[in-house]
Amino acid sequence: MGRITRRQFMAGSLAAGAWVLAAPCSRVLGANGDIRVGVVGFNGQGMGHIQRFLKIPGVRVVALCDADAKVIERGVKALGDQGGKVETYQDVRKLLENKDIDAISTATPNHWHALITVWACQAGKDVYVEKPTSHEIWEGRKAVEAARKYDRIVQAGTQGRSNTGLREAFEWIKAGNLGKIVAARGFCYKPRGSIGKVTGPTPIPPNVDYDLWCGPAPKEPLMRKNLHYDWHWVWPTGNGDIGNQGIHEMDMCRWALGQPGLAPRVFSFGGRFAYDDDATTPNTLTAFYDYQPAPLIFEVRGLPRKTGDKGMDYYRTTQIGVVIDCEGGYFAGGQGGGWTYDKDAKKIKQFPATGAEKHQDNFIKAVRSRKREDLTADILEGYLSSALCHMGNIPYRLGAQHKTEEIAETIKANKIMSESFERFQAHMKNNDVDLAKTPATLGPVLEFDTAKEQFTGDLADKANELVTRKYREPFVVPEKV
Repeated sequence: MGRITRRQFMAGSLAAGAWVLAAPCSRVLGANGDIRVGVVGFNGQGMGHIQRFLKIPGVRVVALCDADAKVIERGVKALGDQGGKVETYQDVRKLLENKDIDAISTATPNHWHALITVWACQAGKDVYVEKPTSHEIWEGRKAVEAARKYDRIVQAGTQGRSNTGLREAFEWIKAGNLGKIVAARGFCYKPRGSIGKVTGPTPIPPNVDYDLWCGPAPKEPLMRKNLHYDWHWVWPTGNGDIGNQGIHEMDMCRWALGQPGLAPRVFSFGGRFAYDDDATTPNTLTAFYDYQPAPLIFEVRGLPRKTGDKGMDYYRTTQIGVVIDCEGGYFAGGQGGGWTYDKDAKKIKQFPATGAEKHQDNFIKAVRSRKREDLTADILEGYLSSALCHMGNIPYRLGAQHKTEEIAETIKANKIMSESFERFQAHMKNNDVDLAKTPATLGPVLEFDTAKEQFTGDLADKANELVTRKYREPFVVPEKV
């Protein structure tokens, strides 16, 4: 992607043509200079970004950007009297052209994450990007390539990586204190109700620039009640709970296993059960990643432990977190820290949670030092764990509904998944779901070339279509960043 003049840049930004960024800002950040941050997308998690940056000495939030004008108004109020001028934008391209901004923090919907990261790197900005770092596998790798090519500091929003308790726990396990790891299990048992069902398009709020909101995703009529947040549960913009909450626990599992890449095989089963609404992602999903010598298993449950109960299921002591099974016991915990247990479930050692709340502080430290190794969650780590979430969704999306006995027979050689399927059946029964009337979807076992990051073998063509997407001009993630 070539460089262009400021005049050409402005003309291109306002036209419907391809997007090319201006030259990177030339200011060299020193140990004592203020870091000037622009926050992009803050209707949810991004507001927490603002509040955290305001607490870090030497950091100023100087710009706010959101496709929703009302969100921008709330952001300006949240900044209060922090001092200094705050620029506001609806179009992120205009914010990135501002050379007075050193870094951006972004918590837009998932479908924007990778493109904003690429554009920001090209514009010479450092980036804190929320999880997942991409909406598809391919574009996440492009974000990593952009960070490396433009020598940018890019932190993924997987705050668990700044949790010193988790770091100590996984080091303790890897030292052999519980024997070899047998399996890593991630859990997202989080209540998710119906998003409702509409009979026709929902009007777009007048305060929202819908073209900018859609960005790389198709600009289609809004076929759900709420524009905001419920985008998590439709495929063009979201990734379901495995890519929403689950990315945190997925990252912890891969971290504990010490796996530096993606899994060579994956399959999954699940469905959307108990209600009929406009969502398309599963509210129940179990994915198996065939890492060696120990696999990774991930479970999503959005329904309660039983009909009429507000509580959620547990696996041992865990609802939202991880269980690392070892020969001599296990670790159970998450962002709140955790405990190791022996084989009789007796507590051995506690690992309290500390540090995750200062994930943005870690980012700023690396921005100042210009050392990528100072990051606790470099974009590469965030990309790999995000890609695992997408890999778990793809077999499900290619799968078909099957009778319960057919699924049981198909997976019977896999003891871990057979046990998971039995617990799944009990969970469905407790929620009055008749699997004979609403069968579960079983996805195929997909082979994955971990070097090329492409699926191979049967159904490879269809699976690889879901590794990337067709982008909507001019919001295109470039082949060459």
